[in-house]
Amino acid sequence: MTRIIGGRFGGRTISAPKGSSTRPTSDRVREALFSRLDAWEAVAGERVLDLYAGSGALGLEAASRGAIRVDFVEADQGAARVIRANLAALREVSGSVQVASVRTFAGRAGAEPAGLIFADPPYPLREADLGADLAALALGGHLAPEALLVIERSTRSPEPTWPAGVELVDQRRYGETSLWFARRAPAEPLVGSPL
Repeated sequence: MTRIIGGRFGGRTISAPKGSSTRPTSDRVREALFSRLDAWEAVAGERVLDLYAGSGALGLEAASRGAIRVDFVEADQGAARVIRANLAALREVSGSVQVASVRTFAGRAGAEPAGLIFADPPYPLREADLGADLAALALGGHLAPEALLVIERSTRSPEPTWPAGVELVDQRRYGETSLWFARRAPAEPLVGSPL
C-alpha cells in the first residue's frame, strides 16, 4: 500500500498494481517532490498529466493538493484498473484514465493543455523513446504555456532530451532516484507585433 502524503486526502492509502513492472515513487521522494512544487506554487489550480502513471500516486497527490483535474496515462490494463479503483475510492478527484502508450495519447486531439506533467517511466525505457514521447506530447499541444515537467529516472540515467522550447530548471537526487524539473519557455512575441 502507498499513502497520500499531504493535502485534503493526506494519510489515505491507495493501492498499487501487483505483479507488474510498476515502481511506485517512494513516500520520501514524493514528499520532497511536492514540498518543492508547493514552494513554487505549481500544483493548486493546475491541470495535471500523470504519464506512465502506474498506481496514479503522483497524480492523486497533486489532486489532494489542489490540482483541478488529473489525467492518468497508463498502457498496462491492470495498472489502469488500479488507478480507476483509487479514483473511485477518493470520489472527489476530477480526471480520467487513458489506457494508451504516451505516444498514442500524445497523438490524440481534444484534451486541454496541462500546466504540470509528471513522467515516471519504467527505468528500462530507452532514453530515445522517452525523448520521442516528450516531443510528441509537446507537438500534440498537451503542454500549457510555461508548463512544468517533472521526470523521475534512475540516477544512472542521463538528463532527458527535452522537447524544443523546454528547458531544465532543476535536478535533485534522492538515493537511486533523480528528479528532473523542466519548464516550457513562454512564446516570444514576434518583433513588431503588438503585445
